[in-house]
Amino acid sequence: MTKGRRPAGVPESARSTVTPGAASLRRMPHEQPPGTPPLPPAALAALDDRLGAGRVRRRVPLAKYTSFRIGGPADALYTARSADELAAAVLAARELGVPHFLLGLGANILVGDRGFRGLVIRNRAKHFKFRPSPDGSHALVTAESGAVMQDLVLEAVERGWSGLEHFIGIPSTVGGAIWQNLHFLSPAPERERTMFIADVFHACDILSEENERRTVDADYVAFGYDDTVFHHRRDVVLSATFRLAAGDVDRMHRVLHENLSWRGARHPWLQIHPSAGSIFQKLEGVGAGRLVDQAGLKGHRHGGAQISPLHANIIVNRGRATARDVRELIALAQRAVEDQTGHRLRPEIGFVGEF
Repeated sequence: MTKGRRPAGVPESARSTVTPGAASLRRMPHEQPPGTPPLPPAALAALDDRLGAGRVRRRVPLAKYTSFRIGGPADALYTARSADELAAAVLAARELGVPHFLLGLGANILVGDRGFRGLVIRNRAKHFKFRPSPDGSHALVTAESGAVMQDLVLEAVERGWSGLEHFIGIPSTVGGAIWQNLHFLSPAPERERTMFIADVFHACDILSEENERRTVDADYVAFGYDDTVFHHRRDVVLSATFRLAAGDVDRMHRVLHENLSWRGARHPWLQIHPSAGSIFQKLEGVGAGRLVDQAGLKGHRHGGAQISPLHANIIVNRGRATARDVRELIALAQRAVEDQTGHRLRPEIGFVGEF
């Protein structure tokens, strides 16, 4: 993989904002300043006209749609049930000048306590299709970007197609998997290398920043560690195609169980302790969680938020945590680690809406 490399098809104006090692420069344009005005009635009416009467809901609390179970209301929420509806909603928001945010499973984000002033597009486009090769050696599976990775993993294993089983248990949609180049350690016992979604990626259909629907390959996506072109451009993944190899079903089931057991022993269960996953970006040569642990903050609680006793790079919602609690705990960890080691921890999660 080439980290930070920009594909030839990206306009020069976009390329100039990205440098090698650009994970620290990822665009997070969805945080809104205090006092951001709500959508006016005329904008809401225009969205109704474009997306259908009754499809755009008003003042919808976002907490239940995020893995952190934190977040205030969105001015408007639309649920896209297909790739075409997803593209139509994004186009409508762009053409009407409405601030918008694309929501998958709601992992890796923290939504502000005041919510989001604009349109939240909930991606529930979940259709997928397997196309085996004539000789049975491999299959192409095309999935809409709102498909849940775990559903796709289990269906692929059931059909005997290998390549996705490594990602069992990671809360992500297909679109999110492409966006962040989803990864996990290779199978036990060695776990000596990292398996990336880029390893099985074939192509994806996008709605580009220029409002064009097109199919792009891995060169365009420019996979890196926790980084792709989609961190730096307003392209939207509509669907993705993966190339999977014929595999042994028993071996794949062993990988499923081993990976779920490995994660369960090291990560808090979302059903009990909601979280957004890893809070801080990985540092070269040292884990962010290890630095937080060395600063004596593992298990530290602030309001309803806590640095997990299981994993110091995960903050959990212990009940009624607010976005403010989480951000203050993040700042506390950053200060403690920088004072002790000189390392500045950078958040990996995205901040969405008004805090």
